[in-house]
Amino acid sequence: MTEYARGLEGVIANESALSNVDGATGELSYLGYHIDDLVENCCYEEVVFLLHRGRLPKQGELDEFAKRIRGDRSLPQGVIDFLKNAPKDASPMDVLRTGVSMLGLYDSRVAIGEPDIAKDSEIALSLLAKTPVIVAAYHRFRQGLDLPAVRDDLTEAQHFLYLINGEVATDRAVRTLDVALILHADHGMNASTFSARVTVATLSDMYSAVTSAIGTLKGPLHGGANEGVIHMLQEIGELAKVDEYVEGKLTRKEKIMGIGHRIYKTLDPRAPHLRKLAVQLTDELGEPKWIQMSERIAQIMRERKGLEANVDFYSATVYYSLGLPTDLFTPIFAIARTSGWTAQVLEQLRDNRLYRPLTLYTGPSELMSVPPIESR
Repeated sequence: MTEYARGLEGVIANESALSNVDGATGELSYLGYHIDDLVENCCYEEVVFLLHRGRLPKQGELDEFAKRIRGDRSLPQGVIDFLKNAPKDASPMDVLRTGVSMLGLYDSRVAIGEPDIAKDSEIALSLLAKTPVIVAAYHRFRQGLDLPAVRDDLTEAQHFLYLINGEVATDRAVRTLDVALILHADHGMNASTFSARVTVATLSDMYSAVTSAIGTLKGPLHGGANEGVIHMLQEIGELAKVDEYVEGKLTRKEKIMGIGHRIYKTLDPRAPHLRKLAVQLTDELGEPKWIQMSERIAQIMRERKGLEANVDFYSATVYYSLGLPTDLFTPIFAIARTSGWTAQVLEQLRDNRLYRPLTLYTGPSELMSVPPIESR
């Protein structure tokens, strides 16, 4: 073997029917439904059903599916105790990773070895239900606040915002988060999805696979990018300083967060939806400078480098405008992507093969004798 694909770029490692990411044309679809159509006509729960059941639900099926998820939101007491006692300055992604791993300790259905798809599907829905509660609970506890009583009469977007703020959010805020969850639900063989599939391919369990995925998503080259965007905007401070900031970055050959994408060679198809929501939210709040700064950065990078904004670029402004803490941006990404991770894990288990790529060895070509330690 004399050639290899660094970072596995361009390598096809498996088959999947879940999401189609067309980087050349800038298109994204879930099981044959374009992301634009799903955002316009579906709620997040319908998209979860689609990813897990392979088709869109009828109304009765959706009602039953949503009821199943809502009824499994309560956390084991051991996980609650951990969240209360975790360091108040810990990374919420670290807390989420550990919390999800702990859930596996309290689930008697967990087993390794030959998969039970029906049982694993139930575990997946339980994870979907509990992941947002872990994030919200830690956020409340670190502020010295109690977690509001878990409810079963709210949608996923409604319930998360209710737990975070202690009150039911506005329809605008709920719809905004619902769209963000749809847009982040799945995205082909990204780094965290690959981690999940590699883990479960050993016939490990669902909780281990999702824990692997969360650890992968944490990095700033993957899910952590949206936090970097808002930090960048805060560093710039005002619209008048954007040009100087960007020019300085370009001169120093430094990365502009939220610009460009590993797969998309044109505009990220998720970005326009989040841009629209960001405009609406900032107009409603009377604080347009964040979106104005973002638009100017995007314009400069398009003109100077031919690069377009990605989903992180506008999701940062959307979450910030919703009043969500910056360090919860990536955990919210994880909440949405749990639907895709678990669907991908189930797909992997249905036709499993252990991942075992090769390595191009670059060490010494000649074998050497080991000298005595005193003569080294």
